[in-house]
Amino acid sequence: MLKEFKDFAMKGNLVDIAVGFVMGAAFKQVVTSFTGGIVSPLIGLIFNADLKDLKYIVKDGVADETGKVVGEVAVLYGDFLTNVIDFIIVAFVMFLIVKGLNNLKKKEEPAPAPAPAGPSQEELLEQIRDLLAKK
Repeated sequence: MLKEFKDFAMKGNLVDIAVGFVMGAAFKQVVTSFTGGIVSPLIGLIFNADLKDLKYIVKDGVADETGKVVGEVAVLYGDFLTNVIDFIIVAFVMFLIVKGLNNLKKKEEPAPAPAPAGPSQEELLEQIRDLLAKK
């Protein structure tokens, strides 16, 4: 059973998926850093606030003795927008990668072998004529 598991785990497709998963997670961190460090501040200039801090307060909270707001109900649309931007960037890059791989696969496919040359229609008709003439 251990040998079967090793064979399964070392299959090319499974290893490729694992590598892709790790690369995707690392790429997500890069995109999140890009969005949080570059895109959000630029968008924040428009709203005069950090994009992640944008929220619509439905119900005001009360400050407790430590100064922390308690009981506030808010829609955190800035955080949502940041995550949407992250998703769009990752989806676009994945689209470009898949499109590039598909283009490479199309170029690598060998031309189909020509069909074996068989007798022409005239040759077949001649053979039929000769067979009928023998009878």
